[in-house]
Amino acid sequence: MSNQTLVTEFILWDFSERPEYRILFLVLFLSLYMVALCGNSLIVAVVSFSSGLHTPLYFFLVNLALLDVVCACAVVPKLLEILVAKEADISYRACMTQMYFLTWSVAAELLLFTAMAYDRYVAICQPLHYGSMMNPKVCIALAGATWGVSMFGATVNTCMMLRLTFCGPNVLNHFFCEIPPLLLLSCSSTYVNDIMTIVADVFFADMNFLLTVVSYGFIIATILKIRTAEGKRRAFSTCSSHLTVVTMYYSTVIYAYLSPSSSYSPAIGKALAALYSIVSPALNPLIYTLRNKDVKVALKKILLLIMEKL
Repeated sequence: MSNQTLVTEFILWDFSERPEYRILFLVLFLSLYMVALCGNSLIVAVVSFSSGLHTPLYFFLVNLALLDVVCACAVVPKLLEILVAKEADISYRACMTQMYFLTWSVAAELLLFTAMAYDRYVAICQPLHYGSMMNPKVCIALAGATWGVSMFGATVNTCMMLRLTFCGPNVLNHFFCEIPPLLLLSCSSTYVNDIMTIVADVFFADMNFLLTVVSYGFIIATILKIRTAEGKRRAFSTCSSHLTVVTMYYSTVIYAYLSPSSSYSPAIGKALAALYSIVSPALNPLIYTLRNKDVKVALKKILLLIMEKL
């Protein structure tokens, strides 16, 4: 090891070697990035300035919007640089920083989905106790635990990555620094990192997915007991948006992180990473606003006030 040079930077690759595809991806991801920033910022503004939306559901929705912004900002700017320059270098320190914020935001979203599922469970299955079970202190505690636990998990994974030695090839067949492709470049043993990655995935993804499924099992059972079709429709509409986002997010994250580094596929990894780090932050505000009557009403009121002042 003493005769080998330690890696000080990594080379990131884009999606395609063909120039016409790079232009297409550049336009696509730039558009998704702008939608993610504008859409999530709009959600934060609408909920903050609309007193009628100061409820636990929208409190968690604001947290989700903030996490989406962090995730998109950690990934997309560097990706756009890669698409323009075909390949781009990133320093070792910047790579570890990017990995930290991405891991943090992804883990936090998984925990937040569970908190949102619990909120929907209480609202539909325990409506008479909703005010006491989801009071402001409980909501703040759940949000604080979400941010704190995910930060701790990201710190542990980053520290585990920092202990590895990178002295060989520095070409990362990915468009951002992520744990699975980085492990493939390590000159030292990644056995402990593989174990920690699986443990983290089981805790953040699998366990929270199970809790979410159990919550929705109770929710669906309660909805089916409602006698009127209108009552069933209203009850299901309050959680359909969340169920759509959760299904899309978990299906990509679990596969991307559960596979050991030895069986990691760069092509599949890139596609899945694009879904949960770029597409999901852009679609989340659209899903929650287009399918949510309260948000649309509040948004119209704010837009009317802005137009009147102009």
